[in-house]
Amino acid sequence: MLQHFSYKKMFEDSDLPGWTISFYYHNKQYKGDYHKDGTINWKNGTPPDEEQVLRMVHDLMTFHVYE
Repeated sequence: MLQHFSYKKMFEDSDLPGWTISFYYHNKQYKGDYHKDGTINWKNGTPPDEEQVLRMVHDLMTFHVYE
């Protein structure tokens, strides 16, 4: 389960898609850039079980951003 999930636009004052994300997974913080195609460029290491984490992040982004 992801904890303390947060996101913000990469390009403030613009409609360009792209968000920076941050969350904790297994007591470690992960940060990355979430792109409009659903890919993530990890900033501080790739989380274990990356496929499962990608699904959880995509679900959260769908709920919060693409509502």
